[in-house]
Amino acid sequence: MDNTTRACDFVIFGAMGDLCRRKLITSIYHLERAKLLDDDSRIIGVARRDETTPSFIDKMLASLKQFLNWDIEPEAWQRLAERFIYVKINLDKPDEYYQLHDVLDLEKRVTVNYFAVPPSAFGDICKGLNDAKIITENTRVVLEKPIGHDFASSVEINDAVAAVFAEKQIYRIDHYLGKETVQNLLALRFANSIFTTNWDHNTIDHVQITVAEEVGIEGRWGYFDKSGQLRDMVQNHLLQILTFIAMEPPVRLESDSIRNEKLKVLKALRPITIDNIDSKTVRGQYTAGFLKGGPVPGYNEEKGAKGESGTETFVALRVDIDNWRWADVPFYLRTAKRMPTKLSEVVIVFKQLPHNIFGKSNRKLSPNKLIIRLQPHEGVEIMMLNKVPGIDEGVKLQQTMLDLSFSEVFKVERIADAYERLILEAMRGNQALFISRDEVEEAWTWIDSIQDAWAELNEQPKFYPAGTWGPVAAVTLLAKDGREWEE
Repeated sequence: MDNTTRACDFVIFGAMGDLCRRKLITSIYHLERAKLLDDDSRIIGVARRDETTPSFIDKMLASLKQFLNWDIEPEAWQRLAERFIYVKINLDKPDEYYQLHDVLDLEKRVTVNYFAVPPSAFGDICKGLNDAKIITENTRVVLEKPIGHDFASSVEINDAVAAVFAEKQIYRIDHYLGKETVQNLLALRFANSIFTTNWDHNTIDHVQITVAEEVGIEGRWGYFDKSGQLRDMVQNHLLQILTFIAMEPPVRLESDSIRNEKLKVLKALRPITIDNIDSKTVRGQYTAGFLKGGPVPGYNEEKGAKGESGTETFVALRVDIDNWRWADVPFYLRTAKRMPTKLSEVVIVFKQLPHNIFGKSNRKLSPNKLIIRLQPHEGVEIMMLNKVPGIDEGVKLQQTMLDLSFSEVFKVERIADAYERLILEAMRGNQALFISRDEVEEAWTWIDSIQDAWAELNEQPKFYPAGTWGPVAAVTLLAKDGREWEE
């Protein structure tokens, strides 16, 4: 991988939007503070508002004060402020893109265009950039999810971008891939023989992936109701985590090698269709309940709700991977809104030993577990059995935890946000942490099969009170296999 950062014109389309204000500017500030930006790089904000560069700078400073959760260093801010330029463009008017001619330096800097706008605008931006002749073979585009709402729409969006840019120029973001712990999966799996040689159906009983959110719809009822939790979370975040857990060792630590192995996993996913949908999936929707000591409304009572809806806010799946490494090892995926806590983690549950020599004091030996925490506190834990100290009680075993908290073990000032890493990698031209077109479309093909089966059955989701871990059917999904969720 290339770890040098070239001088870039980092162009943010949608620079006055929520994503830019909350995530992009705060991440760019941290990169500036760490002196990871090339001295000649510039940040160019593009939106349709009547702003000037000075007023844009003022608004970016206000965003930092609101969302940074960190003291602003005057020197770092001053350096960053000097990089800003604002250009007013209506994204659906191709003739206005010529304004970027006088701003971009195509010979001195690499242009990185960040599309912080809805995917419906991607085609217009690509056409505008192409018509204005401000694209070179080094120009890059960064695409925010979702890339469509099904296979057909993803093809349409990808085709619109591909009409102007080659695949090597396109960086599709899933911010989970920028998390430190997801990155650490490569090191955990392929740099430690204790795991490398024990990472298959011979030693692993099953895998659980949970992404739980405390929040509800947060004013996005209209958008979410057309999407649902399956499309909004499983198609991208959970499937991407699954590919890192399940993929074969890449030949090299390079983007093509890593993405090819991830794609093989997606192609090996056993289809979920009308024939097995009942035994493999659970759909749920939260009703009114209590969270953190206070009442919260049900999904259909949220602000902006338009009557009774059958959209799911909870999904649990049993996923099977049809290859030699993972034969008969189920992957249980679970994601939902209005859960008791915010949590993203992977639990690798190892098989129990075939014989228990501690039967007199311990009738059953608890399985070892490797717990990989993605948030809120990134780290790795290992659940194992140890003897309880004592000389007169025989050999009593107790489950104990080996805890590797990144912030405590490595004594770092702070763990970089996922967007910081992804922005930096886009500037460096490294695609390893970004999703290929083949991955997007293979994932949608698999998800569409589930969505179509649900639509054909036309069953209402199973209800669960807000603040709980979902409907009872999700417990049954594992219980019928003799397993249970890690809580």
